[in-house]
Amino acid sequence: MDYIVQKIVALGIPGIVLLVAMAASGWAGAAAITTALATLGGPFGMIGGIAMLGVLVIVSDGIAKYGFEKLLKASINEMEKRGTSRTDIIRKVQSYPISPSLKKRVLDELSSFQ
Repeated sequence: MDYIVQKIVALGIPGIVLLVAMAASGWAGAAAITTALATLGGPFGMIGGIAMLGVLVIVSDGIAKYGFEKLLKASINEMEKRGTSRTDIIRKVQSYPISPSLKKRVLDELSSFQ
């Protein structure tokens, strides 16, 4: 088990996300990996899942290096520089198919940087 844990730790946060997604799939072995990646990838399937894990590497490194609040504030500021208003950002978040509690959390974070 120590060997496997070391491999998961080497992957960092994406390794934990993949492990949880595999466990939630209800499958074992290659079927679990395939299902987990397809789930993470949404409409883009397994390739999208692999890309999502890559994005998780970048985001988790950024949070570890700069902290969540600084990264969020800088991202919002950059979106606004590129022409997306705060109202547009909020409207998009409200339209996303995510849980109401996650929506509330994201909107609360957005409003805290006004």
